[in-house]
Amino acid sequence: MKADRRTFLASLGAGAAGLGASQPQGGEGAAEIGVGLIGCGTRGTALGNALVRLERAGEAVRLVAVCDVYQPRLERAAARFSAAAYREARELIRDPRVKAVVIATPDRLHAPQAIEAVRAGKDVYCEKPLTHWAQFDLLKQLRDEVRRHKAVFQMGTQWCSDPIWERAADQIRRGVIGKVVHVQTGFFRQGDVGERGMPVDDPEARPGAGLDWEAFQGDAPRRPFTVSRFFQWRLYADYSGGPVTDLYPHPLARVLKALGAPLPRRVVAVGGRFLFNGERDVPDTFDLLIEYPQGFTLAVLGTVANGTPLETVIRGSEGTIRLDETFGLQVEPAQGVNRPRTQIVTLRDDAQDHLRNFLECVRTRGKPYADIELGYATQLPLIMAMQSHLEGKVAFYDAEQERIRLA
Repeated sequence: MKADRRTFLASLGAGAAGLGASQPQGGEGAAEIGVGLIGCGTRGTALGNALVRLERAGEAVRLVAVCDVYQPRLERAAARFSAAAYREARELIRDPRVKAVVIATPDRLHAPQAIEAVRAGKDVYCEKPLTHWAQFDLLKQLRDEVRRHKAVFQMGTQWCSDPIWERAADQIRRGVIGKVVHVQTGFFRQGDVGERGMPVDDPEARPGAGLDWEAFQGDAPRRPFTVSRFFQWRLYADYSGGPVTDLYPHPLARVLKALGAPLPRRVVAVGGRFLFNGERDVPDTFDLLIEYPQGFTLAVLGTVANGTPLETVIRGSEGTIRLDETFGLQVEPAQGVNRPRTQIVTLRDDAQDHLRNFLECVRTRGKPYADIELGYATQLPLIMAMQSHLEGKVAFYDAEQERIRLA
């Protein structure tokens, strides 16, 4: 690293340390929570901005440290948030002012960074997906470490922050719709803005002191550096799964929350690159069907080639729960069932609310909206689906042995 860059980072670290010593800004003398942000790209910056808004609204929180493997991004984030700058996640995690960590790095880095943070006694807000689709063992390890250390863990599926799904869960537990037999949900988007639309900061960027290509790759197969692989990594199966792991955690997590976070028995998936090709090697269209041992199936369907939505529906033997994205949940009795039709309205899916819930749980040691158990129940069938798709087989989950088998 050039001398001026070293000086810049050192000055930021010293300045942020001074800020960390200031008085808490949050209400009624609440202890300030120092947060470290790992990953300062588009999503990480959005989460950092949300934390700043919470602080300005009176929340006792301060973004005290940031980390990124790409120097220009790190410098921008450190200046934007007046935070200490770290090139390596482990260094940020060791900072004693950091009490909680927000992880917004590429998929393969989520679990290793979260595990290290939890072992260091930090609470964790981790963007979805919890792991890359090839990291099932790390998913189990992450779940076990969160349990062992009793860490507060929030998966970054902000759709779960809407209390409507707790209400739906209550309806199901009370038997209002009878036995659940069939569920459908999905994610549809017009265009591959989430992959090919990822911004390229510098078309001339190259690995070196200001771009740590080795750290970016994590445990991925080693590939030669390209600008697209680094900045538009969601196009590549080495680092992403496409819609199934990048988008589907949102709709799947919320219905699994309503259903009590069950674990699957078997999963089958189909899909492919039906419209968008080029350098992309992840699907643009992906459908999966999950069978649960409780005796129901769950279909998750979607494409980034057409934005026409699919209704989210939970069908039971005595009624149906429908999601209307404008008006909330409709609970309808089945034909011949003498029960009134009801409507539950809240519809909130804001990342700021999701972060606020996380911070509240850090203080109270309560259960966040999207805890590690829901995270495991969400990520497991998505991993199975990607493996089913790639191998052209059915994926089975052995709950007793905690193993995935393809047949």
